[in-house]
Amino acid sequence: MREHRLEVADVFRTYEKEFFAQWGHMIGAHQRKAFEAIRDCRTAALGGHVRYVEQCDRCGHRVISYNSCRNRHCPKCQAMTRAKWLAAREAELLPVPYFHVVFTLPQKIGGLALQNPAEIYHLLFRAASETLLTIAADPKRLGAELGFLAVLHTWGQNLHLHPHLHCVVPGGGISPDGARWIGCKKKSFFLPVKVLSSRFRNLFIFAGHLGRVG
Repeated sequence: MREHRLEVADVFRTYEKEFFAQWGHMIGAHQRKAFEAIRDCRTAALGGHVRYVEQCDRCGHRVISYNSCRNRHCPKCQAMTRAKWLAAREAELLPVPYFHVVFTLPQKIGGLALQNPAEIYHLLFRAASETLLTIAADPKRLGAELGFLAVLHTWGQNLHLHPHLHCVVPGGGISPDGARWIGCKKKSFFLPVKVLSSRFRNLFIFAGHLGRVG
């Protein structure tokens, strides 16, 4: 018999009561649904089925295969789907270097996001995107129109509240006339970090003061 390896679901089942007793008031319906799906994945709670090849033809012993939760957040049952998705995204990559840019909110503002997630996160996305687009469009920097994707993370690796935005940006963009590709300089970061930081901070504060989220 193979030794059971500790899984996320084991942690969920062991500390479920303590976790919800302390943090249950902050957990939304979709987060609770994901928690329950991961907890119950491939257990009797979701039912099961018997495959013909898993039944002994001598003693009749049958092996029950419990059903998967199929929740996209589950680390156990979405491996194949995740691999296919990654392969499809890799096929879309441009033959250029890519850069990882992170925009982070201060701790106090992050706390406000618990009460006003829609407004705070909209401001975060808006300020980050305008920062990248305006700095890249500056002829003194890159002088090109960017394309990028952004993913919101609301927690850090230590599971503490830490709202931040991960942006994946190709190293270049389309020229203003739309006729050619303008690549970033070799052996240098995509855009100056201090310039990005200053612009992002100013845009976020300015939009927040105006109460403008649209």
